[in-house]
Amino acid sequence: MECYRTETDLLGTRQIPADAFWGIHTARALENFQIAGKPVHPELVKAFGEVKLACFQTNHKLGFFPETEKATAIEQTCAEMAEGLLTQHILVDSLQGGAGTSTNMNVNEVIANRTLELMGKEKGDYSLISPLDDVNLHQSTNDTYPTALKIAAIRMIRQLEQSVLALQEAFQEKEKEFSRVVKIGRTQLQDAVLTTLGREMSAYAEAFNRDRWRLSKCEERLRVVNLGGTAIGTGLGAPRQFIFRVVDQLRENTGIGLSRAENMIDNTQNADVFVEVSGMMKACAVSILKISNDLRLMASGPDAGLAEIILPQKQAGSSIMPGKVNPVIPEAAAQAALLAMGHDSVIAHAAAAGNLELNQFLPLIAHSLLESIGLLTQATTTLRVNCIQELKAKEEQCRKNALNSTALITAIVPLIGYEKSSDIVKKAKEEQISIREAILNSGWVNEHELNYLISPEAVCRLGSK
Repeated sequence: MECYRTETDLLGTRQIPADAFWGIHTARALENFQIAGKPVHPELVKAFGEVKLACFQTNHKLGFFPETEKATAIEQTCAEMAEGLLTQHILVDSLQGGAGTSTNMNVNEVIANRTLELMGKEKGDYSLISPLDDVNLHQSTNDTYPTALKIAAIRMIRQLEQSVLALQEAFQEKEKEFSRVVKIGRTQLQDAVLTTLGREMSAYAEAFNRDRWRLSKCEERLRVVNLGGTAIGTGLGAPRQFIFRVVDQLRENTGIGLSRAENMIDNTQNADVFVEVSGMMKACAVSILKISNDLRLMASGPDAGLAEIILPQKQAGSSIMPGKVNPVIPEAAAQAALLAMGHDSVIAHAAAAGNLELNQFLPLIAHSLLESIGLLTQATTTLRVNCIQELKAKEEQCRKNALNSTALITAIVPLIGYEKSSDIVKKAKEEQISIREAILNSGWVNEHELNYLISPEAVCRLGSK
């Protein structure tokens, strides 16, 4: 038979499995919140461990934990949580009422009971280690939760930035590889002028370069925290020395340039910084979506479409159409981008819906923001590894399209003028011959001149010679 322990809170008692690291507050949250169907993000849990560790160390230095054994055990437990060793015990749903109180209490209970275990004591003996009086000393959900969220976001954005940089570099490699592949450039999906496949790849690289730059600025927005502000930013219940020193301790532990907000009341109630950072995520998602769709279009066919590039074939595309292979990697990346764009809208609405001294929807903001960062990191990595690095050009198809398109005519407009060029197009249609053949038949441009005008050097030159 499973053994239980009895725990008590404001509302009464609950039977808790004897070997559980969580306690009655977590039990009630598990009963109340079954909405997202997934626990809080693992990176948020690890960041909570770092916050709790900094708070404990600051309290210890201020003389609030004189007992050596107890202090050593609490510090070890906080460090274990920061390393991700206790994440499996943080069970509460990521979408919860209470502005994150359930998450904070789940963390407090796990740290308390793991500390008791390290000391050889029974779990639930809160007279020795209290989740509230010890682990949560001089803290509130309202300063620990947003601080942990910012740390988690910074760490994840750093990974996303590196993934975007790697994708940018992959496109730059393709820019070099395809530098001499002349093809049709299109506007409004219609043939326009000649360009090179390399130039198209360079535009994609530049888009992701801007995304990388924007992402690098996110840390500046997120590094200001309200830790020490407790309930509403006034620091109620916390000693002044704790308020002045705890963020310094957290900065030293994490290596992140964190700073205490000058106005912690503002930093506690207003969540606009998450909207701003999410907007930068959305810009990256827009790049992913646009470029993924371009890749799909250029690879369309392969027999009855543009067929200018060859995407790596990753899996059979149909259960009924033999030989069909779909552009599954750009499709998957595009879906991740769309979901991130949806999360951005959710974050904006959640930040706007906060009331007075606290935003009660911070768990929704955390859920959406961290999921977006993870989605975009995986999308950019997958797009690079499974698509761009193996991307091939169909040079002959690009050349054939270029020589038979009205885009070819634009190259000779500076030489013979618009009216004569238009006459050549009409002639080609009347005689049902290629644009190239019609140009040469006109006698206005010789073969040597035409070959130069459609060369990669001429096509890529800035302006006309």
